[in-house]
Amino acid sequence: MPTATDDGAIVKDPYAAMDLIRAAIVDGDFAPNQRLVEADLCQQFNASRSAVRGALQDLANQGLVERIQNRGSRVRAVSLDAAIEITEVRMVVEGLCAAKAADAVTSDGIRELSEIRTAMTTAVDNGDVFSYSRSNQQLHRRVREMSGQAAAQEILERLRGQLVRHQFKLAMHPGRMTVSLPEHIAIIDAICAGRPDAAEAAMREHLRSVIHALREVEATRNR
Repeated sequence: MPTATDDGAIVKDPYAAMDLIRAAIVDGDFAPNQRLVEADLCQQFNASRSAVRGALQDLANQGLVERIQNRGSRVRAVSLDAAIEITEVRMVVEGLCAAKAADAVTSDGIRELSEIRTAMTTAVDNGDVFSYSRSNQQLHRRVREMSGQAAAQEILERLRGQLVRHQFKLAMHPGRMTVSLPEHIAIIDAICAGRPDAAEAAMREHLRSVIHALREVEATRNR
């Protein structure tokens, strides 16, 4: 869990405090609906009260935190319907990123994506959920970065934080790796081949599959 600056100095910048608190939320150190008490956050992250207050406001604007009148702040719990809506937005934006990545792909990019492909395949063969999840996140991040779409990257980074709990549930869902592996391979192959339309279609199809899996996981949980 991130705790403070490396040099032990008091964090006075709201953006620096936001990065620390946001990382803790995304990493799952704070649970959905958990109260975020300003005094506790100041102590945990060695931050000033004004920095923490500003950070919580920024995180509320990003949809990671809820501000409740006269009751302070808490980690936002994202419902299934909200998770599906967010994933539908990702279909459009990540589809664009995949197409742009295919347009801009280099020999180094092809080599890197091929290494991720191998890592994901090996993780599935070994039944290694955590390694697969890490490679999954790495793939999506690299596609965003390779696209060169700064605005899209910012949007997707904000959305990713809101979905962290649902993504963890998906990663642990039985059989999910074997379903998503060929979807990811299709994305990688289309980008490496320099085929923007195919890359966008493959990304959209993958995220459509994610929506189906979200519903499936929720149905299983409610049985």
